Amino acid sequence: MTNENLSFKEGYDILKRNAELLEDQQEPDIDNLMKLVEDSMTAYKACKSRVEAVQQALNETFKD
Repeated sequence: MTNENLSFKEGYDILKRNAELLEDQQEPDIDNLMKLVEDSMTAYKACKSRVEAVQQALNETFKD
């Protein structure tokens, strides 16, 4: 899934789930770590993109 396909909520949920999964592990699951990192990066980029879009819209709205 690309970051253009994710809503902010979906991206946030992925980041939250992956963080909880990593926190709960006694020993890191190295075999799945790369997939978690890739999913998290995609989710982070989607969330960042949405936040930047809102900031830009607010700046344009309240310019002056």
